[in-house]
Amino acid sequence: MGGNTGLFGAAEFISELCHTNVDRPFPVWQNGTISPCVNQLLLGSLAHAIIAIISACYISSVPRLTHIVSSLPIGWGSRTASTVLLALLFFGDLVLVFELRAPDIYLDVLADGCGILAWMVHFGAVLALQRTMYRRTRGPAVLPLLLILSIPNLAFILTAQIQEINRLGVSEPLLVVRLALTVTRAALVLVYLFGYIFPCYRTQRDILSCNAEDEVPLIVSFEPDEGVTVAEDGCNWLSRLLYLWLNPLLKRGKRGELERPCDVFQLPHRLRTKAVNLRFYQCWQKCLHPRGQEKPARLDRLSRGNLQDNSWSGAEPERICEGTQHDVKLLQVLHKAFGLRYYLLGVLKLVASMLAFAGPLLLGQLVGFMETEGAPLSKGVWCTVGLFASTFLAALLRNVFVYEVSKVALEARAAVISTIYSKALKVSAPALARFNMGEVVNFMSTDTDRVVNFFNSFHEVWSLPFQFVLALYLLYLQVGVAFLGGVGVAVLLVPFNKVLASRILENNKHMLLHKDGRVKLMTEILFGIRVLKYYNWEEHFTQKIAEARKKELHHLKVLKYLDAVCVYTWAALPVVISILTFITYVLLGNNLTAAKVFSTLALVGMLILPLNAFPWVLNGTLEAKVSLDRIQRFLTLQDQDLTVYYTQVCPEDPLSAVQMDQASFSWKQPVDSDSVSVPDDKTEDGSPLPPPPQPHSSFYLHALNLSVKRGSLVAVVGKVGCGKSSLLAAITGELTRCGGEVSVQGREQGFGLAAQESWIQHATVKDNILFGRDFDSMFYQAVIEACALADDLNILPGGDQTEVGENGVTLSGGQKSRLALARAVYMDKEIYLLDDPLAAVDADVAHHLMEKCILGILKNKTRILCTHRIEFVEKADVVVLMDNGMIVKTGTPNEVLSLVKTPKDSKNNSNAKEKDALVREEVEANEPELESELKLFGEEQKQMGKLSWAVYCSFWRAVGGCLALAVLFSLFLMQATKNVSDWWLSHWISHMKDNATELVTLSADPLLILTFLSPERLIFHAPDRGSETSGSMSSELKFYMTVYGSLAAANTVFTAARAFLFAYGGIRAATVIHTRLLSSVLKATMTFFDTTPLGRILNRFSSDIYCVDDSLPFVLNILLSNVFGLLGMLVVMTYGLPWVLLPLVPLGVLYYQTQCFYRHSSRELKRLCSLTLSPVYSHFSETLNGLSTVRASGHTARFEEENERRVEQNQRCLFNSNAAMQWLDIRLQMIGVTVVTGISVIAVIQHQLKSIDPGLVGLSLSYALSITNLLSGLIFSFAQTEMQLVSIERTEEYSTNIPQEPQQASIEVLDSWPEKGSVEFVGAVLAYRPGLPNALDEVSLEVLPGERVGIVGRTGSGKSSLFLALFRMVELNQGQILLDGVDISSVRLGNLRSKLAIIPQDPFLFSSSVRENLDPHGHHPDFRLLDALEQCHLGDVVQRIGGLDSEVGERGKSLSVGQRQLLCLARALLTEANILCIDEATASVDQKTDMLLQKTIREKFKDKTVLTIAHRLNTIMDSDRVLVMHAGKVVEFDSPAALCQRMDSFFQKLLRGGEEQV
Repeated sequence: MGGNTGLFGAAEFISELCHTNVDRPFPVWQNGTISPCVNQLLLGSLAHAIIAIISACYISSVPRLTHIVSSLPIGWGSRTASTVLLALLFFGDLVLVFELRAPDIYLDVLADGCGILAWMVHFGAVLALQRTMYRRTRGPAVLPLLLILSIPNLAFILTAQIQEINRLGVSEPLLVVRLALTVTRAALVLVYLFGYIFPCYRTQRDILSCNAEDEVPLIVSFEPDEGVTVAEDGCNWLSRLLYLWLNPLLKRGKRGELERPCDVFQLPHRLRTKAVNLRFYQCWQKCLHPRGQEKPARLDRLSRGNLQDNSWSGAEPERICEGTQHDVKLLQVLHKAFGLRYYLLGVLKLVASMLAFAGPLLLGQLVGFMETEGAPLSKGVWCTVGLFASTFLAALLRNVFVYEVSKVALEARAAVISTIYSKALKVSAPALARFNMGEVVNFMSTDTDRVVNFFNSFHEVWSLPFQFVLALYLLYLQVGVAFLGGVGVAVLLVPFNKVLASRILENNKHMLLHKDGRVKLMTEILFGIRVLKYYNWEEHFTQKIAEARKKELHHLKVLKYLDAVCVYTWAALPVVISILTFITYVLLGNNLTAAKVFSTLALVGMLILPLNAFPWVLNGTLEAKVSLDRIQRFLTLQDQDLTVYYTQVCPEDPLSAVQMDQASFSWKQPVDSDSVSVPDDKTEDGSPLPPPPQPHSSFYLHALNLSVKRGSLVAVVGKVGCGKSSLLAAITGELTRCGGEVSVQGREQGFGLAAQESWIQHATVKDNILFGRDFDSMFYQAVIEACALADDLNILPGGDQTEVGENGVTLSGGQKSRLALARAVYMDKEIYLLDDPLAAVDADVAHHLMEKCILGILKNKTRILCTHRIEFVEKADVVVLMDNGMIVKTGTPNEVLSLVKTPKDSKNNSNAKEKDALVREEVEANEPELESELKLFGEEQKQMGKLSWAVYCSFWRAVGGCLALAVLFSLFLMQATKNVSDWWLSHWISHMKDNATELVTLSADPLLILTFLSPERLIFHAPDRGSETSGSMSSELKFYMTVYGSLAAANTVFTAARAFLFAYGGIRAATVIHTRLLSSVLKATMTFFDTTPLGRILNRFSSDIYCVDDSLPFVLNILLSNVFGLLGMLVVMTYGLPWVLLPLVPLGVLYYQTQCFYRHSSRELKRLCSLTLSPVYSHFSETLNGLSTVRASGHTARFEEENERRVEQNQRCLFNSNAAMQWLDIRLQMIGVTVVTGISVIAVIQHQLKSIDPGLVGLSLSYALSITNLLSGLIFSFAQTEMQLVSIERTEEYSTNIPQEPQQASIEVLDSWPEKGSVEFVGAVLAYRPGLPNALDEVSLEVLPGERVGIVGRTGSGKSSLFLALFRMVELNQGQILLDGVDISSVRLGNLRSKLAIIPQDPFLFSSSVRENLDPHGHHPDFRLLDALEQCHLGDVVQRIGGLDSEVGERGKSLSVGQRQLLCLARALLTEANILCIDEATASVDQKTDMLLQKTIREKFKDKTVLTIAHRLNTIMDSDRVLVMHAGKVVEFDSPAALCQRMDSFFQKLLRGGEEQV
């Protein structure tokens, strides 16, 4: 009996607990699913009891660590946070259970109680484990298994709660809140599991695979070298969540202390460029060998890769994809490297989106509560609590999602940039010829940016359709199948949208192509700016740039108008969908109620948002694909493979250093690769970038047989264009070997290469010489002395610490040549390849270089010397004579020199003084006043503080005052109609007393809340509410609907006006700003170009102009929408619910303080981002220019490290800028959550007061709820606009603040002036800057009409300054220069330069046709051009490459340096000028050609005034008079014969000194 009672008692207890039948107290299955009893008791309470017991075991049983060094990894931090929050959520659920008082309340209380206990104990266990040896691991494997125990319980609870809500509807808000809490629990369980999946010790995987160097930073939180804090690492979870670690940086920004890139925090260790590249490289290798069958060979392959680079510095992880890399897709590697982590972040996005949908539902309940008199207060309170919880968690998850995605995007950016740079260092020169430099730099800039931007929009690709489907489902629940009527229109718009997207994509591609072309042309113009000014071609090239810009703007215009169509279409769509849905609903026989109208309108708003956003996301995706394909094409180019290029078998003669057997080489790619041929005559320059494809044959080296002994000096001679430089390129592996064999002993150590076109880095003289090697004082001094640089260093303002401008612009030709030679000598290689280093120097310097350097410091090295200076060839061991790509003769100097025709007076041929280069004297005179200025030369100055009003005004003027006002007025009307239509809706509802108006004020809020959920760039507010029809079309209803429809129609009209006016304004501004910038830059003085790096000016014309074209109008559009939206809301709210403004006043103050604090730093961080970006691109351009030197010397690994360092610096600024943005976002969101909660409380209080019109209350409440989001968007868009306006500031600086050449003229001269050609200097004084010595000092001289004058003098004597003054490249300080008696300072600059002709020392050609390089204005017929070419001995060469219309390649690369000089001479022959200035015009041509040219010049310019800066003294011995300059003064001016007779004359000393030395 007792037993029975006991049994009965147990069954009764269970049935009471589970609220089941006593006969069947413990049902397993109920209503088609597991019963709540089984779920909560077994799957819930029991599972949680097991979690609690096992967790308790870990609290005390595991030994603790006594000393903890490392910071807490994020994996443990996320698990700690998850466990606490899970316990809190169970507590929250417990409170709701008591409030709901469900029949199975006791069961829920038991389950929740067990849950609270389990997670609190587990929290203790997690904390304890963090103090044990598990800290450095993921922890015990049992922990995630325990967690998995609770998942089935959670899944069944979710299913049950969703079914309950479907059954009862959303009328019970507490059920919705409870569902939100359960969803959050599920999210936290996932967060906990992700915390376990991710490596707990931040660089655990790096420890296993990289050296100790990578491990060191794990222990320290400060960089030892700079003492700068490492961002984020070592911070607790609260600091990470609220970005408290960023506060010190923002405080420094507020104080104005963010001036340099090193002032910002270091990157977290995971984001360091080196660590990212290592991981990316490992993933590349896995993709290359997916099954791992070749892994053991990896080290061998890496070593061989470095063998290729002539470097034994160890395996470089950044060196990606050996040989077969075209099997690997970049997308595949990105997916492998970043995919898992990136996709998992999508879970955060999913949870945040779902929580956001809970917001409108709860808001509907709150509004319903307000509209229902006598509703219980507790319902309002619970709605408020639910609203707070859902908005808080949604905001938090959204913020974490955006921040983490930005970190993944940064990692991808570093990896892609490094990959492109690494590829450029390895790709074969012929293969690289498929792209010009502008395109390759664009791969690293524009294309990489687009690929990285895709990371921000990919998750929208799936989340927007998800939102769309969910909104459709809710709409179906509201109006049934009637929703198909409206949605049908939206679906029909999809093909229209596809057409728009394809047009946008097509125009985008064309715009990018034209942008590439414009930037390439601009690069060339800046490289050749000196030539441009000498020839007065600014106008012609301005026109060329204008044409390229016009094509670019045409496509930009189409793009902007297509965008405007998109904006207008999606803005008008809500009206159309609403009306069609209502008509369909009525036609189906249903009655329309206010509740239906407003809930439907809210859902239409939800529906529109994904439709609106999707085109933009799709567009971004397509852009990323195009850019990815462009980069992929570059990455699949053929690499240099030196193991195949060189014969691996040792030559028979062990003393042989270089051996060629029947070797043939070409400048084009082998036939088997899908490559293009490269034009011929690529001979003298040994350039890394061969010219673009030509239809004609490529230059070949045929059947070369050559053997060079170790330690010998081999001289290579031959006429211009015979293939001397190509021979050196063949030895270094820059050509394609077509046959035969080539072997080089000791090539692993690299070559000492001094190329004919000296490549100088933008660094100090000392850094250029050291070139990454350690400083050895004695050897360094020996090199300086051997290369005759000692005197130059004494002249330079900072000695060897003087910064050399980009491409060595601040040095003379001779100085550049000797600096490049010194760099090669200091490398201390075994084999030296010297390409005409004696060309640009005078006799005594050439003799010094020969004796002290080539035959001195290098005497034991193998030396191959190409030269035209026959007098030095006698000292060679072997002489090689080349002609037309073949070796004609090899032998001793006596054997070969007899075949070379040389003039009898060849001993005097090289007796001239070195060209002191235009710029040399400028540098000499340009000594900085302060020592610190030396250090800062070349550093871009960063504007400080906030943007000045001048920047805003300049943009206003660029748009045009009237147009700008029209845009603002259309915006005002658009916003006004929108707000009035909303007010009309609330007014209408207030008068429909007989309708059920429970959901009356749902009209605006969900739409506005969801508008904020879209990405920031998609906030184009859907402006209308639609109009509706009713079953009973009463006259009153018709009246309201007519007014409402009219307002909606007006709104769409103003929306269209605003969209198209804004697009037109943006295009107009882009046109005006570029035109002003181009005009200003081309009129700048030469001093500006000499002291400003090319990359910095180019940055204005590429990235800054791109911002003005595209980014700025985009964010400005959003900003203006937000400003007008905010003003409209404030007006409506003040009208409807004035006392809501009371809490907004302190809130406004808080907003203002926060955004001020943020904006100070964000501005400086954006500027620092721009500032650190230029060096990345300029270093890349510089590397491409000097590719042959970098590769030949085996310094590719060091250059990759330098690129890594520069990228890292830029990434630091970007990371801090992104973090600052999220710092602001989380604070604004939290304030927003406070506002939502506060306003909900106000609504509840108002409900108790019962004193206000519910229609207006609903409208005001919905506006107030969205105002936080709008303010947040306003601050972001304002900060973004301000950041983009920095581009306007930078372009404005170059449009207004750079020194300009005087353009005005006081007198007009005749077209025939100067008829006679007399030149007179009267007391001319020229100083390059105040306080510096005079470059010309009281120079007075007169050159008679038709007189030939030779100008000689030592370096720095003022020779080039005469030409600079004559062409007014630099204005005189006092005195005057007269041409035919007219003071040149009174003549317009263009007139003056067009009347003078010059043959400059540096032969510069533009990458266009031969015709355009000779005669850009088209003044001369073809026969004149061909005649001029024949006279310069270029006729055959031009015919061979395809005639006058053949391309000369980028900067004339398809011609040798000598041939380029001849082409510049042909320009001068075509001129009608009566005064000709020759500046060492024949430095790089052989002696025979030089003699013929001198004869041509004498004949063609016999009646004209000719001024010649002498290089070879024989060229001026037949002059009428010789001008000898010294220290800026005229010391002698007489006939050569008279000066030779005076034994004490300067001229006699120059002549005698040369003879003695030779």
